[in-house]
Amino acid sequence: MPEVSRFLGIVIRMYYNEHPPPHFHVQYNEYDAELSIETLEIIDGKLPRRVFGLVLEWAALHREELRDNWIRARRQDVIITIDPLV
Repeated sequence: MPEVSRFLGIVIRMYYNEHPPPHFHVQYNEYDAELSIETLEIIDGKLPRRVFGLVLEWAALHREELRDNWIRARRQDVIITIDPLV
């Protein structure tokens, strides 16, 4: 599963040929979650509140890039790395 971004111990990934709705995966220590690109809601899993807030901030800044990567992944194309939250 390609890594899209990494910051503050948070890893963002996308799978190739993934099921709708468009989403990305977040891993932080023992926590895993899937977040909707469109609504930025947790579809599955769980994150600590502070981590969820950081991921929301990052995703809001990079939503268009996440959408583009979703399309790339569905086409089995190269997924582009997105800048981390600074």
